[in-house]
Amino acid sequence: MGAQAAGPLVVGVDSSTQSTKALVVDAVTGAVIARGQAPHTVSGGAGKESDPRQWWQALGEALAQCGDAARQASAVSVGGQQHGLVTLDAAGAPVRPAMLWNDVRSAPQSERLIAERGGAAAWADRVGSVPGPAFTVAKWAWLKANEPASAAATAAVRLPHDYLTERLTGEAVTDRGDASGTGWWASSTESYDAEILAHIGLDPALLPRVALPGEAAGTVHAGHLPLPKGALVAAGTGDNMAAALGLGLRPGRPVLSLGTSGTVYAVSTHRPADPAGTVAGFADARGDWLPLACTLNCTLAVDRVAALLGRDRESVEDGGEVVMLPFLDGERTPNLPGASGLVHGLRHDTTGGQLLQAAYDGAVLTLLQALDRVLDADAAPDAPLLLIGGGARGRAWRETVRRLSGRPVVVPEARELVALGAAAQAAGLLLEEDPAAVARRWETARGAEYEARPRDEAAWERLTATLADGAPLLRR
Repeated sequence: MGAQAAGPLVVGVDSSTQSTKALVVDAVTGAVIARGQAPHTVSGGAGKESDPRQWWQALGEALAQCGDAARQASAVSVGGQQHGLVTLDAAGAPVRPAMLWNDVRSAPQSERLIAERGGAAAWADRVGSVPGPAFTVAKWAWLKANEPASAAATAAVRLPHDYLTERLTGEAVTDRGDASGTGWWASSTESYDAEILAHIGLDPALLPRVALPGEAAGTVHAGHLPLPKGALVAAGTGDNMAAALGLGLRPGRPVLSLGTSGTVYAVSTHRPADPAGTVAGFADARGDWLPLACTLNCTLAVDRVAALLGRDRESVEDGGEVVMLPFLDGERTPNLPGASGLVHGLRHDTTGGQLLQAAYDGAVLTLLQALDRVLDADAAPDAPLLLIGGGARGRAWRETVRRLSGRPVVVPEARELVALGAAAQAAGLLLEEDPAAVARRWETARGAEYEARPRDEAAWERLTATLADGAPLLRR
């Protein structure tokens, strides 16, 4: 148990690729009263899969670590990894492991769907996003093509956060934020798209209903979790939407998140539709939009380069002209699913520290290029970047972002922003308030401030030229 509570308690859950976290939070002050965390495993090899039952078990373990505080909670909400395809049979058991967001086996289905439904611009205009391999629609198409028996046995299709919400409440409910990452929920109509569902052979009866912002999914009915029966359960949302709530974002405030994947996003009052497909036109968990771009290669890729060099991740050195594009897992932004890492400009006098710095530069470049496309009329060109995620604590990451962005940077003190955003959603439901306003009252975006530095134009030009000239190799 942490601080004493002044108001009612709520639980915010972050069910991510690697683990599930639970926070018990004072709904009035935002003080974290208790926390717990339990791991998941992800399969290796070509596919990235997890058994959804692990997530449920990890949720129980994380809540148990919270002790009595969890048993006193009045409301709960789940933020979960986006895009994952959860297929359930008629008894509610998984037909097969969930295909996760970073499973790129569905790249051929993504390309085929884009071509069959009018091209990228038509998808962006209708759905809000061009469905890359991460999107659930491409994963369902992969399943139909490669495991038709699994598809035929499927009686319900869920996203990861929906799966946990349904096990908590017994209700099949999602929200507009996470639904907007499927490829079959259209931002133009804010509803499931019957033509797309028919095209991929998915019966809309297999999908959860989409709750309105601020609407409850139900109440806790699962008796063996350390949560009070009858506690309110919010609709939950995707992890990026939850983090935006956790920061209390107002429109136009840019966020750069450095984690297993890198993401850039901002809340917008304008419905996004990027025909290039770089920006996903997500909905947020309230009533606005969350244009977002995601890269696959971020902290894990740079850490791998550091390990190969036998260096600490902070042991970077200035100077030299070596360029590295650390696309160790293929890449999503730019869309290069078959790419591998590329190094250009090695010299006899290149040092290990310069090579490691080049890996940071390559990872940050693709995020900042995407940020230019994410920001719209709501954004001020000199607005400070909110730097979040595990990498935000690293000096080398922070200084690379400052040097290549030319923007001031703020590193919020709050770390568990997805869980805090879920808690803010639960608190908003309980107190009948706007969850983003709740998070602003909690001052979750407060943190260390770093002034702008002049942008390193020479490094920027080297990186962009190498990315352009290396395109034939990266597309092999």
